[in-house]
Amino acid sequence: MGNSTFQDHDVVVIGGGHAGVEAAVAAARMGLDTALYTMNADLIAQMSCNPAIGGIAKGHLVRELDAMGGVMGEVIDRTGIQFRLLNRSRGPAVWSPRAQADKQRYRVAMRRLLEGEARLGIKQAEVVEILRENGQVTGVELADGRRVGARAVVLTTGTFLNGLIHIGERKSAAGRSGESPSVPLAESIKGMGFGWGRMKTGTPPRLDGRTIDFGLAEEQKGDEHPTPFSFRTKEIRQPQVACYIAYSNDRTHQVVRENLSRSPLYSGRIQSIGPRYCPSFEDKVVKFPERPRHQIFLEPEGLSTNEIYVNGLSTSMPPGVQMEMVRSIRGLEEAELIRPGYAIEYDYVDPRELFPSLQTKRVAGLFHAGQINGTTGYEEAACQGLMAGINAARWVRGEEPVVLGRDEAYIGILIDDLVTKGTDEPYRMFTSRAEFRLQLRIDNADRRLTPLGGKLGLVGAEALAEYESKQKRMERLRDSLKELRVRVESGRISAREALKRTEFRIEQFVSGLPGGLRTDLNPEEMRSVETEIKYEGYLRQQRADIEKMRRASSRVLPVDFEYGNIAGLSREIVEKLSRIRPVTIGQASRIPGMTPAALSIIHVHLELERRKKEARA
Repeated sequence: MGNSTFQDHDVVVIGGGHAGVEAAVAAARMGLDTALYTMNADLIAQMSCNPAIGGIAKGHLVRELDAMGGVMGEVIDRTGIQFRLLNRSRGPAVWSPRAQADKQRYRVAMRRLLEGEARLGIKQAEVVEILRENGQVTGVELADGRRVGARAVVLTTGTFLNGLIHIGERKSAAGRSGESPSVPLAESIKGMGFGWGRMKTGTPPRLDGRTIDFGLAEEQKGDEHPTPFSFRTKEIRQPQVACYIAYSNDRTHQVVRENLSRSPLYSGRIQSIGPRYCPSFEDKVVKFPERPRHQIFLEPEGLSTNEIYVNGLSTSMPPGVQMEMVRSIRGLEEAELIRPGYAIEYDYVDPRELFPSLQTKRVAGLFHAGQINGTTGYEEAACQGLMAGINAARWVRGEEPVVLGRDEAYIGILIDDLVTKGTDEPYRMFTSRAEFRLQLRIDNADRRLTPLGGKLGLVGAEALAEYESKQKRMERLRDSLKELRVRVESGRISAREALKRTEFRIEQFVSGLPGGLRTDLNPEEMRSVETEIKYEGYLRQQRADIEKMRRASSRVLPVDFEYGNIAGLSREIVEKLSRIRPVTIGQASRIPGMTPAALSIIHVHLELERRKKEARA
């Protein structure tokens, strides 16, 4: 790039949201000179929507992220103001932590963490173009004309690509409320030939908590003993607060129906697709007319602010209509609006343009992570950021990418779904997407992923030592439960055998354990061992199924495979295979519309090609 280059870096990350910070920290901790470019350094890791981390399946993602050495878990543990473990009434496979965040403290804590990374530099500037030569990334160009050299670039642009905000009949170009969109960069990306589309998301109004009568709402307290997200967190020390539940009513719904023509969603001004599982309140009223009420959660945005997030009332109605909706709800009759809700449309790139490493197929050294791939949610973005940062670093070092399997992590399921199937609506994670979810619990995320995080250099020596110590404690517990004898109606059996019965819980046997072990163990470690014992048969069968699937799916497909030359494949199958470029037979089998007959033909062709090579050798 010659003398026009202002500065060179190994990895440049574009965007300071939840995907960007994980990508930047991962690349820096792996020893690469990393620069994080953001349009506003004061809003790094901003929670532009719900100020919360985790929830059903999302909590699994954060636990896995933390186990590999990501940072979201430890930051929310330091700044969360209400923790709840969801799905306690169901099996341990679907238990999932959630925490309400102090929005401002979360952002400040994340900024402080980034500034402590020796190999990471924060840069405030707008990136307007991805520079490349001969199909490979060479750097980025900034709005002020500077050119920055880079051996790999990670794009984490969130909702900023051609962002357009809607509030009632008014619309304005913006990436988030009050912030400029990224228009030149969007055009640069389209100029590379990527398939792209438009998506939408929305936010609810924020209210002044001093004007709410919380006594008329249902109090929702957090857990007395919070479940942390990070395996390295010993205890939650900061003050905890309550959230509240209110309900919409006939009047609320009538206000919506009377003003539907003023909603951008129903007037035709918004054409793009929003998240099915987090719909606007207008959508709820129209699509569920039989429902007399909908839950509205009143969630504090922090300890040092009166601002209340009205979860469940996402809307892009005009501000006056929003106020009428709000004040029709019991307890909110006198509520004052701090800022109105809005809908935002933005560009995304078809994730089938990516390899499972999250590197683009069109441009070598360019990686995409977060909402640019069609996902929704801080947690989904952060996990993609971690994997893109890891693989950008490995690309620079000439190493093979890290790809997690569907049987190894929800992160693997998330990325495989995106790059294999694509998405035509904002994608979010659910436990139902996992074929082997009993194997993918929050309590064993460290056993699944921490050794890998250690090998990559993301989990430090101290954390690795604590991990090993924990595994030894749990092994001692397993051994002690085998030796401890307990009385049942048929005689005496080991505590381990007794635990397989529904009427026994591990707490019943604690008093019989060796003294040192009793004091060393914590409740989560005991629950984890109990789960393994109670579900031993199911887990054994799932492991056998996983091994069978791996053997059948692991055959590698050449990147330059000419599917058009294989007799017997339909034109539609050839087109799909050529566009997605599956890395393995397993990935090919998950492409929508793929048939067993087509897979069999590919198998036969691969075998013939192998034999020809052997004969030539």
